[in-house]
Amino acid sequence: MKRALTEIVKSRPEATTLLGLAAAKLLIHLYTNTFASYGIFRDELYYLACSHRLDLGYVDHPPLSIFILAVSRILFGDSLFALRLFPAVAGALTVLFAGLIVRKLGGGTTAILLTGLGMIVAPIHLAMNTVYSMNAFDILLWTVAAYLLISIIENSRPVLWVTLGIVLGLGLLNKISVAWLGAGLFVALVATPLRAQLRTRWPYVAGFISLVLFLPYVLWNIRHDFAHLEFIHNATTMKYASVSAVDFILGQVSVMHPLGVPLCALGLYFLFFTERGKRFRPLGWIFATVALILILNGHSKPEYLAPAYAMMFAAGGVQLEIFSRLRSLRWIRIAIPALMVIGGSITAPLTLPILPVDTYVRYTQRLGLAIESAESHELSVLHQFYADMFGWENLARTVSEVTAALPPEERARALVVARNYGEAGAIEYYSRKYDLPPVISPHNNYWIWGWERRDEEHSIVIIIGGDAQEHAGQVAEIAQAATIRCRYCIPYENNLPVFVGRGLRNSFEDIWSSAKTFI
Repeated sequence: MKRALTEIVKSRPEATTLLGLAAAKLLIHLYTNTFASYGIFRDELYYLACSHRLDLGYVDHPPLSIFILAVSRILFGDSLFALRLFPAVAGALTVLFAGLIVRKLGGGTTAILLTGLGMIVAPIHLAMNTVYSMNAFDILLWTVAAYLLISIIENSRPVLWVTLGIVLGLGLLNKISVAWLGAGLFVALVATPLRAQLRTRWPYVAGFISLVLFLPYVLWNIRHDFAHLEFIHNATTMKYASVSAVDFILGQVSVMHPLGVPLCALGLYFLFFTERGKRFRPLGWIFATVALILILNGHSKPEYLAPAYAMMFAAGGVQLEIFSRLRSLRWIRIAIPALMVIGGSITAPLTLPILPVDTYVRYTQRLGLAIESAESHELSVLHQFYADMFGWENLARTVSEVTAALPPEERARALVVARNYGEAGAIEYYSRKYDLPPVISPHNNYWIWGWERRDEEHSIVIIIGGDAQEHAGQVAEIAQAATIRCRYCIPYENNLPVFVGRGLRNSFEDIWSSAKTFI
């Protein structure tokens, strides 16, 4: 990377363009996080809870992003701006590495501009760099791995293979979908002249390093009855059962932007059908392999392919730059970037929370956009990504009011039971502002953490959601104490009854062992 940066700096137009694009990406998210965010996202509440319970793994994800979050909390706290700082930085670094890939492919200023704008306006990138999750780091690590692979194609120094092994290992420790990248890399090695590397020990060294780095999560799963495999099975067969291969293919248009699709197509053309791109064809094989795996899976969400797009955008940018050198196509240098800026500005509010929510609702209505969910949830005026940013503090405040109404002796023995990790995370996050009891939930890692309280005396349970008849089978006395209401939240979090139950009918072990919800 140092050598590539040196090359960029030597060429002032390329350096100015690339650094300007990376800075623009960073500033977009810093501005949004400071002045325009709707609220904390459901998953962010859960990840914060995970960061207070550091472990070698979690039911639904490996541990790397949680350790990064723990460091972030120590350095900057857990305000919304601080929480979303690292994802913003990851987004800027991804744009930077995409530009470095362009330079490796032989592209200049125009190619860097087209690639960077493609990365910036992609709706899924705006979304993933807006909230804290492992996805921001996943996209970055895939892009770094692509850059390293190109460097290996140019000069297969052992240190590059070692570095690639580290990046792949960290990627697996962040999100196991990096295994798709590994599969694509294997196909690329076999299907291209890069197969000569298989006669050396370095690809195997890289693979060994990546597996060693991933080993802690494997050991965690062994210790927890392969909880992550159970989670994946349940998510595929239940939560994402309605997502088809056709949905995945068509979804690429909205996920990567309508202008991103032709850019990617040109990237495939450059890699597979031009003499200049032939040398870098392994990138094309990686993309094609990953896409095929996701299509054959049958229930892949469209955004699963997002980490593989940076290298395609870079290749497409180089091909467009080649076209722009023709006298009849010089207009590309101005028209296409201008079209990207205009098109990106139109679609940005759909995944970047920059508009006041009422304005956003009117905006989508004028565009005639349907509100959809990839998880088969009922929605109201906001799509799921935005709806999950509303209602959490009101939920915590309502539960606090129910708690305050209890007699002091019952308040000391109260325990909140939440249906999902968003509700449980909200109770924990806002406990510093409101007087709230400890919370348990059967959802994902909260189910494992729930066992920590099995020996405590909590004869009073405050239950969020459900109905009285359902809860009467578990407690001797049940009564509704309040109703949680929110205007813009996802409908299943609105009009939630809050019950107070007294006296468990069964032991905690009997109740909890059958309550597990890994999905």
